[in-house]
Order: sequence, then structure tokens, then C-alpha cells
Amino acid sequence: MSDTSAPSGSIDRVASELAARLPALHRALDRRVATTYPHPKPPEGQLLLLKFVAQQEGATVREAAEALLMKPNNVSALVSQLTALGLLERRRDSADKRVAHLHLTATSHRRLTEVGDLETAYLAEALRSLTEGEMGALGAALDALGSLTRHLHTAAH
Repeated sequence: MSDTSAPSGSIDRVASELAARLPALHRALDRRVATTYPHPKPPEGQLLLLKFVAQQEGATVREAAEALLMKPNNVSALVSQLTALGLLERRRDSADKRVAHLHLTATSHRRLTEVGDLETAYLAEALRSLTEGEMGALGAALDALGSLTRHLHTAAH
């Protein structure tokens, strides 16, 4: 059930704050990880594709393109780049040789795990500095952020 009773000004303020703060949070976390992570960070598109394949091992280029809201030819170019770097494998479908399934290499699995561990550690460290009320508010906001993400993703299709 959707609650549409919030005043328009309040919605606009929250939308504006989210648009400003979420990228800033991401950049701050990304920079913090970069200070300790020993490998070069892949460009954002490559990283998004690697994270998608980690969640959907065996996905096709078309499935990745749909999930990431990208054009299939752009995802195909990213796959070629990541394959050349030894971070992604293409495995031909046994029934249809025109279809390739995407799989992470052992190196990609290891690096994504390392980055995820660093992100979790740095966020946990920052979260410990919050008040109990702030932590409660963030916890309560997680489901709403998930719903907001799903709505934006669906609308972008």
C-alpha cells in the first residue's frame, strides 16, 4: 500500500537530498576502499557487470544488459574487455552456440570478495559513530530504499 499523503514539498526535498547524498556516500566509500585496495579499480561499467555476474552466474549478455539498463552491444564490449583482463569468462551454451554464459574467474571472485569485505568494514566503522536513533532511522530506511530502487528500475525499462 502506498502512502501518498506526504506534501509535495516534502517529497521534493527528500528526492533532492537522496539525489545528492547517495552518490556522495558511494564516492566516499569508494575513495576509502581505494586507499587500501592493492589492485586498480575497474571502470564503473566493468565493475557493475562483474557484480551482476557474481549475483547471476551464467547470465547472458542480454540478461546483463536488461538488468543493468545498458545496451547489449555496450555490455558485449565490457565482456570483451573483462575477458581480455582475465576477469570474466564466456562459456558457450551447449544447446545454442550463439549464446554465451558469463562467469567470473577465480581472480574476479577473490577481488570482489576483498572489495566487499573492505566496504563492509568501512561502513561498519562509520555506523558505529552514529547515535542509536540514527542507526534506527537507517535500519528503517533500508526497506524503503529497496522499494525505491525497484520502482526506479522498473520505470527505466
